[in-house]
Amino acid sequence: MSDIKVAVLLGSLRRDSHNKRLMLAVEKLAPAHLKFEQVRIDDLPLYTQNFDADYPPAARRLKQQVESAQALLFVTPEYNRSVPGVLKNAVDIGSRPWGTNSFAGKPAAVIGASIGAVGTAVAQDHLRGSLHFLDVPVLGQPEVYLHFRDGSIAADGTVADDSTRAFLQRFVDAYAAWVARFTA
Repeated sequence: MSDIKVAVLLGSLRRDSHNKRLMLAVEKLAPAHLKFEQVRIDDLPLYTQNFDADYPPAARRLKQQVESAQALLFVTPEYNRSVPGVLKNAVDIGSRPWGTNSFAGKPAAVIGASIGAVGTAVAQDHLRGSLHFLDVPVLGQPEVYLHFRDGSIAADGTVADDSTRAFLQRFVDAYAAWVARFTA
């Protein structure tokens, strides 16, 4: 099977992010043909329509990274029951100017981790709404609203808990099959 590049948009900027650990765990569990590339979003200017005539270099870089990928993975924390501003800004930049939506048609999944019992359910719902509008086919099941507990996933993405590893493996298998439907 040929390699498939997956652009990963991580919505957390925190150094010891639970969501970064989740992202690394998914990468470790994924089949070798899925090649994950994290898209840098921490240096993006806030989107304004003023950019549409001449996009800033960081915004052009984001669009190029997304366009060169065959699939997408969004990993989001939940801030105040919604998507972190940095991730929403990246989605806005990548989808503009009108007629140059870099995300359109690329298969995606949305996952997230939180110390709260409901995980990132509301943030994911908000993000899915934007992605549907942007013509991004998003994997519906299994949903990953991971209730993060200390020690469950190490900083390098190693999953300590067998049930969490099995759950994430089911997700990874479904995601790989979802991507294959669009890239075959």
